[in-house]
Parts: sequence; C-alpha cells; structure tokens
Amino acid sequence: MTIKDIARESGFAIGTVSRALNNAPGVSAETRQKILEVVNRHNYEPNANAKHLKQQANDGIALIVKGTQNMLFADILEQLQSVIEESGYVATVYYIDEEANEVAQARRICAERKPYGILFLGSNLEYFTPELEDLGIPCLLLTNSAATLRIANLSSVSVDDMAASDRMIEYLYKQGHRRIGIIGGKPNLSRPSLARLAGCQSAMLRLGLPFEMEKQYAYARFSLRSGYEAMEYLLDHSPDITTVFAMSDLMALGAIRALQDHGLRVPQDISVAGYDGIALGQYSIPRLTTIRQDMEQLAQRSAKILLHCIEEPGRAVHEVVPFDLIEGESVGKV
Repeated sequence: MTIKDIARESGFAIGTVSRALNNAPGVSAETRQKILEVVNRHNYEPNANAKHLKQQANDGIALIVKGTQNMLFADILEQLQSVIEESGYVATVYYIDEEANEVAQARRICAERKPYGILFLGSNLEYFTPELEDLGIPCLLLTNSAATLRIANLSSVSVDDMAASDRMIEYLYKQGHRRIGIIGGKPNLSRPSLARLAGCQSAMLRLGLPFEMEKQYAYARFSLRSGYEAMEYLLDHSPDITTVFAMSDLMALGAIRALQDHGLRVPQDISVAGYDGIALGQYSIPRLTTIRQDMEQLAQRSAKILLHCIEEPGRAVHEVVPFDLIEGESVGKV
C-alpha cells in the first residue's frame, strides 16, 4: 500500500492525502476522516526514511519563466504558485533569458532536482521535440499552444494569438487607421510574436492595408525600455504611421513614453494599442487599449491540468482560453 493507492481508493489527490497524513492545513475534518478510514483499513504506516529520501530527491514542480520583466508572467506566476502550493506541492521558479533554451534548462533541472512536473511560462517551440518525453514527467506550455507538436507528455494552455491580433488590427481599421506600425519580438525566436505577426498580416491583407516589414515592424524585447527604443525606430523609418500595435502592454507603455518625449500626444497624434491586459495599463495616462488575456483562467487551468497529469498520468491536454479587446483611451479615431 502506497500513498498513491490511498489517493486512488479515497478519491482524493495525492497532495491532499499527503497533507492529511502530515496534519497540514488546508484539509477539512471530513476529508481527513475519509482518508484516515482508508489508512486504518489497510494498516498503512508511512515509511519515514523513504519519505526523507523523497523530500531530498524531489523539488515539487518546476516553473521555468522566460524573461524577468514580463508583468503578465509575474501576475500569472503569483496565481500559479498559490494553486500549486494549495495542492500540497512545492513550486520552484527558474528565470532564464528570453532567448535561452528552456528545454535544455528543463533537462538540467531534472538531473539535479527530479521534479514531479515542469511548467514552461513563455517558450520557443523550436526547442520542443519528441525527446522531451525522455524526461519522464508531465510538462505544460503556458501562453503557447503545443497541440501541433504531438508530444505525449506535453500539455498546453494558451490564447489564440493569431485571432487576437487579427481582431486588434480590424479594430484599428474601424477607427480609421490605414498606416499601422507594429512592435514585437523576433518571430524566429518567439512563437507568440510569430502568431501575432501572422494575425496582423492576415488582417492587413484582408483589409487592403499596406505593410512593409522593414519599415513598419520594430523588434523589441518584452520590456518598457525596448518598447521605447522600438517606437523611436518606427518614428525614423515610418513617420507616416497613425497608430502602433505593440505585442505587449509593457512595450506599448514604453512606446507612449517615447512619443511623449518626442512631443507627440497619444492618441491625438499617434494611437497606441497593447496586448496582455496587465493592471498597469489601466492606470496609465491614457488608459491602454489592449487585448486582455484572462490571467486567472490561464493560471488556474494550467495548474490544474498539470497536477491532474501528475496524479493521474494520461494523454496530454490542450486548451485555448478566450481573450477580450479592452477599449481604453490610447486609441483615437482618424
């Protein structure tokens, strides 16, 4: 009889059973009683030495985060850690550079810490190959779909970035804008940037809008400073644009600061739209028009899916979470 057997027979998660056996908080008296009934029925006694070895060898769930300045990730991460720890697991966060290889980092973590599972927050799909299955543990991509990869141990929870960007371009078009600049990551290194660019290009083609990649697209990292610098690039290379769509709210806020420093008003002279829906954008002046990703739902669903895959191994799960277009004050009519 093992703790997994108790979980299966009692109908509760392994984390819940573990907390009940250790008198940890977060377990109701009724739940604890049901679990103890199963324990007593089988005369189960935890192996203290085995438990000690397991604690030494296992580091709970690893959260690999690409970049340190993405406020969307920071908001999601806080909620993720809460759900994971409420389920009786330890969440350990590993920050890596935006352009680093997250799968290589995962291999290092597995060699050193032996986690129950790994959640990737931000990712480059080029690094994800079937060899990921060799890790032998459930993994999940958050904010990026892995459905087309067909990797048995890799689930995903994401927003339809292409559809969301298409909708934003159409919205800007309906406000009268015909020359649109875009600020985004490098499409060859960032799959969300690639999908968002594809959505923009699809909408522009459908609406008959001009788009020259070299002049109307400025590369940026997901930060305020990079958004500022990218806006200056657009002002130099495409001075006739009437609006800018930035692929993150931080980029958008950096762009707004750059425009103001150049004596331009938002939205009277140039409109700016963002992507993510972070709280800061709703307190900026002007309030940011943006694509809002449901951070709470992204965090809740990804944590629950990964935990389910850990406790009841099975097929990978892929979910798409809805988005909203939030009309702020940063986009005006032409």
